[in-house]
Amino acid sequence: MRQYTLGLFFLPFLLVCGGQTESKGESSESSTQVDAARSSPSEAQGQARQTTHLEASTASERGIAHTVRFVRKAEPRERAFDLLVPQGWLVEGGIVRIDPTAQGGPAQSIEAKLDFALKKDQMGSVMMKWVPELMYIDMRFSPAGQMGMFPQGSNYAGMTVWPKLSALEFLSRVVFPKARPHAQTVQVVEQRALPKVAKQFQDAQRAMMPGLALSYDVAIMTVSYREGGTQYRETFFTGIEDYGYLIPGGWKNKSTFFARAPADEFVQWEPVAGIILRSVRLNPKWVTGEIRGQITRGQIAADVIRDINRIGQEIADHQTKTNAEINNDTFLTLTEQEEYVNPFTNEVETGSNQWENRWTNPGGDVIYTNDEHYDPNVDVNLNRSDFKRTPVRPRFPQ
Repeated sequence: MRQYTLGLFFLPFLLVCGGQTESKGESSESSTQVDAARSSPSEAQGQARQTTHLEASTASERGIAHTVRFVRKAEPRERAFDLLVPQGWLVEGGIVRIDPTAQGGPAQSIEAKLDFALKKDQMGSVMMKWVPELMYIDMRFSPAGQMGMFPQGSNYAGMTVWPKLSALEFLSRVVFPKARPHAQTVQVVEQRALPKVAKQFQDAQRAMMPGLALSYDVAIMTVSYREGGTQYRETFFTGIEDYGYLIPGGWKNKSTFFARAPADEFVQWEPVAGIILRSVRLNPKWVTGEIRGQITRGQIAADVIRDINRIGQEIADHQTKTNAEINNDTFLTLTEQEEYVNPFTNEVETGSNQWENRWTNPGGDVIYTNDEHYDPNVDVNLNRSDFKRTPVRPRFPQ
């Protein structure tokens, strides 16, 4: 069962990217021109089908080009997915397969890894990178570990022996030093755990694999530093997946990703990054083949093999809605917003998440309050009786 769970390695990647499934018969490479300052997630999802010109009334205000041309590029090694890339950018890396004989065990070889980067230029002055998900094992509480048989840094069945780290610790102690070994005058601008996003990771995993109960920690860290004479700003994101009783002590980094730009351009590149992330499309044939290969490599029972085609289709059907939901929730969490259902129109409205209660009336007036007992309909200062509480929009999966 252990290997079967790893068949969903691509899911957290798309939870961050907000991707979609590649439609049968569509080209794996196409071009799109958009106003990067105003493109919405739904527009980004439709970009592979046609060229769209949108008015760029706010583009100059944000300091980016009025028109940005994107080219849909396939992952170069196995065509596992495709995504929109600004024309002229470099695509580096892709799917990685680890040789179990070279790794010292099979743990890292059951699933495909993703080591993938998009770069504006060779030096990566503006870039985005996905880091391979690697398994570690904390042996401190095992009899063998307590006997000193597997010291920190040693190998156990292909997994590096290392005490489990929180998501923030993994970013600051592992990802950043390895990604930016020459960084100088490093300053952490922001770092915080994202418990709501971690819950979304967990909900999605349990919806896909209800028989398993993995736990997650998710965090984001933004760093300012100087490298090669340029001042950069870079955001790092990761999840930590704990296997619990499935593999005692086993843990893995999940959806580890970072993106940088010169500090004075960082905000200006955010719309472009958003389009890239939301444009990811998985190749369903690759998904099915990957799961089948993992089952073979993991020697899973024959009855699971008979279910593989059904599972692949269920994943393809389920992932678009799940990915869009969690990508949206990630954005709302990072921007301290929430989505509410208007009780009069049943339309979804975006508002602040800084208060516990929200009320509205047919005219569109809004009241936020932390007072659970406050009712604007009996507030003598308002002289209104048409307010209704606006509930938070129900999430998928439920």
